[in-house]
Amino acid sequence: MIRYSRAFFELQWQFAERVAVISGMPREQALMHYTNFYIRFGLGRQFDANHDVWRIYIDGLSNAADPVDWSGRFYLARPDVPPPSLIAAFGCFSYSNAGNDAIRLHFANTDSRDCSPLSRERIGERRGELRTLFDHVDYTRQTQPAIKRVLGASWLYNLPAYRSLFPSSYIETARELSSRFQNMPLWGQFLDRHGNVRPDMRARFLERLARQTSLHELAQCFPWRALAVDASIALFDGFYRAH
Repeated sequence: MIRYSRAFFELQWQFAERVAVISGMPREQALMHYTNFYIRFGLGRQFDANHDVWRIYIDGLSNAADPVDWSGRFYLARPDVPPPSLIAAFGCFSYSNAGNDAIRLHFANTDSRDCSPLSRERIGERRGELRTLFDHVDYTRQTQPAIKRVLGASWLYNLPAYRSLFPSSYIETARELSSRFQNMPLWGQFLDRHGNVRPDMRARFLERLARQTSLHELAQCFPWRALAVDASIALFDGFYRAH
């Protein structure tokens, strides 16, 4: 799995610091609710301020000469975090159990080529991965017939190349997710395939962040919004065989 760079934690730290300044909330609270740190440390999604590992991290900040460096090193010492309830992975795509009647799609850039995984040269490979994935879903449904829906949440649903990989009726369900500051569907837009922060995205983000004076417009700092999709699995029946 990709290991994220120090710059990724620095970017989120700067966001949390700005949140603390304009809101007056304690830094610990800002780090909990406005960064991906808690999840990235492998602590789940309960966001328990008293979690033993979280307390070790927070306590370490008080003695850290460089809190960003401490955050990055703390992350590197933690185990990798796979998508929750992961069922199977096929190339850049994977899917997980999203409840009694749904699966959730995930994307990670595992393509070894130097070009974009969504480039014209590689888009056929992505469709092939999705075809294999949904063949596996069909197999899974033989023992789990209750699966009726396909969910997704990502900034990637803003991109025409990514949208083209899915049935149009699925994409038409896209809606903006609010207050997703703890999650990778929002923060992932800043990363390249090596886990490094994209300089152009960073610059745009920080320029907008510097202008913020209230919590109400924080989402405006992000170049892309996180979008959620939710549609019937029937839309995918035979879709990748026909494309």
